Amino acid sequence: MELNFLAISEKSVYTTLIFLFVVLTFIGEFRSGAQVIPDDELISVSTYFGDNSTNAWTNIQKLGIIQWNVNSNSCVTGQGLNMTTPNDGPSSGVACVCTFNASTICHVTNIQLKRLSLEGELPDDFANLPFLTEINLTRSFLNGTIPKNWASLPLVTLSLIGNLIGGTIPIEIGSISTLQELILQDNNLTGPLPRELGNLRALRRILLSGNNFTGNLPETFANLKSLTDFRIAGSGITGRIPGFIGEWTRLKTLDMQGTNMEGPIPSNISLLRNLKELRISDLNVSSMNFPDLQELTKLEELVLRSCSITGSIPPYIGEKLLNIKKLDLSFNRLTGVIPETLARLTKLQLMFLTNNTLTGQISPWISRLSGTRDNFDISYNNFTGTFESNCFANRLNAISSFPAQPANSVPWCLKKDLPCPGKSKYYNLFVDCGGSGLSFEGERYEPDLDGMGPSSFFHTDKWACSTTGDYGYGIVVFREPTTNNSAGNLYSTARIAPFSLKYYGRCLRQGPYKVKLHFAEIMFTFDKRNNTAGRRIFDIYIQGKRIWKDFNIAKEAGGVGKSFVMEHNANVTGSTLEIHLYWAGKGTIAVPRGDIYGPLISAISVTPNFDPSTGLSAGTIAGIVVSSFVAVLLVLAVLWKLGYLGGKDLEDKELRGLELQTGYFTLRQIKAATGNFDPANKIGEGGFGPVYKGVLSDGSVIAVKQLSSKSKQGNREFVNEIGMLSALQHPHLVRLFGCCIEGNQLLLIYEYMENNSLARALFGPEDGRLKLDWPTRLKVCLGIARGLAYLHEESRLKIVHRDMKATNVLLDKDLTAKISDFGLAKLDDEENTHISTRIAGTIGYMAPEYAMRGYLTEKADVYSFGIVALEIVSGQSNSNFRPKEEYLLDWAYVLQEQGNLLELVDPSLGANFSKNEAMKMLNVGLLCSNPSPTLRPAMSAVVSMLEGHSPVQAPLVVRGSMTDHLRLKAFEKLSQDSQTQSSLYSHDSQTQEITMDGPWADSSISVPVKEETKSDSCTSKLLPDLYDVKVD
Repeated sequence: MELNFLAISEKSVYTTLIFLFVVLTFIGEFRSGAQVIPDDELISVSTYFGDNSTNAWTNIQKLGIIQWNVNSNSCVTGQGLNMTTPNDGPSSGVACVCTFNASTICHVTNIQLKRLSLEGELPDDFANLPFLTEINLTRSFLNGTIPKNWASLPLVTLSLIGNLIGGTIPIEIGSISTLQELILQDNNLTGPLPRELGNLRALRRILLSGNNFTGNLPETFANLKSLTDFRIAGSGITGRIPGFIGEWTRLKTLDMQGTNMEGPIPSNISLLRNLKELRISDLNVSSMNFPDLQELTKLEELVLRSCSITGSIPPYIGEKLLNIKKLDLSFNRLTGVIPETLARLTKLQLMFLTNNTLTGQISPWISRLSGTRDNFDISYNNFTGTFESNCFANRLNAISSFPAQPANSVPWCLKKDLPCPGKSKYYNLFVDCGGSGLSFEGERYEPDLDGMGPSSFFHTDKWACSTTGDYGYGIVVFREPTTNNSAGNLYSTARIAPFSLKYYGRCLRQGPYKVKLHFAEIMFTFDKRNNTAGRRIFDIYIQGKRIWKDFNIAKEAGGVGKSFVMEHNANVTGSTLEIHLYWAGKGTIAVPRGDIYGPLISAISVTPNFDPSTGLSAGTIAGIVVSSFVAVLLVLAVLWKLGYLGGKDLEDKELRGLELQTGYFTLRQIKAATGNFDPANKIGEGGFGPVYKGVLSDGSVIAVKQLSSKSKQGNREFVNEIGMLSALQHPHLVRLFGCCIEGNQLLLIYEYMENNSLARALFGPEDGRLKLDWPTRLKVCLGIARGLAYLHEESRLKIVHRDMKATNVLLDKDLTAKISDFGLAKLDDEENTHISTRIAGTIGYMAPEYAMRGYLTEKADVYSFGIVALEIVSGQSNSNFRPKEEYLLDWAYVLQEQGNLLELVDPSLGANFSKNEAMKMLNVGLLCSNPSPTLRPAMSAVVSMLEGHSPVQAPLVVRGSMTDHLRLKAFEKLSQDSQTQSSLYSHDSQTQEITMDGPWADSSISVPVKEETKSDSCTSKLLPDLYDVKVD
């Protein structure tokens, strides 16, 4: 006979573990002639309390728990512990089996204590209940470690989900041969998973999500062939996804979201034909093909989010996986059209395809089904054609998924970057996220009350919000005040979303802004010691750049219900500011319940870092800045010609008089940041001086260019660089923080680029090279193209960089490409067709028309970009050549003529690259490096080709005698003129040498020509390339 006793208390219970001992103790008092509990089990209970059984009952009464009314018949009748409770409320329960010794002896077999605010650690004394088959202590705030002696129990179920348990999983647990359910989700467990768990061959469910494990999945897990449910989401597990998961053929649920594991997904996953739920996200993999899932016909939920999947969506999903209810392929690199076969998924309720590069027209079936089903999200793609939308997406979200060309007739919200349909007139923003609006610190925060859903978009004139994801309840806004808040009214409400929440500042004026994000964790419960078992972890992106990885509100704020404000400076170059909160599968997902995880935010404030009262737009200010520095440049040129800049006093006086439009640093600050220019902090050396790494007092990491005090060319180029970069702001241009002009020091302070230069990454010293995989190379190439397109066509100032090469492309920690070194950059006057100017640049990258005749247009940069594109694909340097050898561009021509262009691909990539993408990049490189400038495309067209929006035009290359003659003449001229220039500046020991000895030689030169149609005081290269040659 098995009897369950259930006691549930609606008031706070200090320790319901005592309940078990009360029941057993009280029954022990009446064991004469009835079914009784053995003495050793009663003694173990008394030992746990350090008291005898009689006093244990007295102690419970002292705690004020008087609801229990246990009598001598409890084990037989089940009476005495009957209480009602709301659904999912606190509960406690004990089960006995009384069939032993001719039904005269009872043994405790099950303990269930759920959702109770208990104190203390997991009790060792449970090991003295030898017939115990279940321990279920769900969400009860218990701490400590898992007792090793529990391994002696014949447990079938061990569930400790949602507590504060730490330490490692004891290896002894692997000896419980009867164990079928091991549920340790959402705790603080650490260390590697014991390989001994592979001995649990009866195990059906193992839930380890929401912990902090390390290491790989043990190979012994291949023995767990009875598994039906395996979950390790957000658990910290690393290593490749093992192939042995294909042996778990009984598996119905596989959840591997947000681990630190590497792809690709093993091909034998196709053997899991009983699988109903497959969730894998945020893999560490450069790229992978779509896994073969066509045999998994029982699938109801398919989540492959942020797995770097390339290629097209397989049509078989709509042909064979007909039970799919939820399809999430978001945040990948999927291309092609959305298959028409998906229209056959009659059970489909949720479809998330956001943040891919899908193309083609949006099929009518998507609009039709989204009106009858729940929610479809196809935003942030590259669709074409027309699409009707009123920009209020309730079930179908397609925002930012069409090109932003003015001729495009789709509504503004569907265009890339959400361009302002009118005039950009706003310069601040205040939003009470999820709230009804209020005044805070003198500002009025606008209400944010739209209900929204799993794929919604809502907007006002000043801001917009987009949510993606589903909890299973369709609720993504929380607006009720809670008792867990001590931070004030601004933090009494919040908006949340399952995995993606975006806010946009709309129609903002261009310029720098201060962004404040207000957070408070108001949705987690906590015990009397203010401990919470929940961990909300997500990433924060602003303007597409991740600025905080694994952000935890409660941790940063110092507890639940406390506020935390994150500040960040951002620049608006168009008209939109984007704030993106993204859940990468980490943290807890089931405490206190399963519909409150994911990103959460209480309020947003955006204020200008410029004076809006001037009425000047950022473009106008930029024009004034550049006009000013050009004027100063002319003055410096005259003074230089007259010889008045020979003395340091005059140099300092002139430079100090400049009103530089950038931050100013003192020499003391820079010395403190660099350790007084400690050689250990030197990260590069060029022709005009060293480059140092530094750390400012606020923790900001910087790079400092130090101009040599002996350089005669420095002043004009110093001003040129400041003038250009202070007027230009773009994600793919290096950011200039400021400068220092003090004594004989001329210093430029930049953002620090963790991965040095592209040249070093591709063909630097062996110990300094990076293993750039194919997707990264494509990303870098596209980033450079976007930066040049901005300089040539998008910026109000039209700029020709004039020295585009691999050493002038820097890579940040995320390997985002940023163009640097604007010392040779020129303003491109739109009224003139070209600039006849002094030749300045780098051998191997200069366009023929510029090298021979000083004929400079933006097409010179296009030519240089073509060379860099070929270098990225091949891993070879175009400047590493000898006069009698074929160099990179010539070799590319030869291979193209032979039809073997793919032979140029870097051998180190092996077969791990896309042949189609490689051919595209190579053809783009050859198209851009055409000897004729008129046949080279504009950089905006290059971006379109690389993004797949337009086909790559066939490069027209003629390797005839005329082309060779022009190249030879240009090379001879450069060689002769460079020697002349070397002799002209021979008195300057820091002048760069003209050399052709390899990619790490800085071969930038400056050569005059006879004709000048524009004023040009910039005669040579400004400063050393950031992180250039001779790296220590």
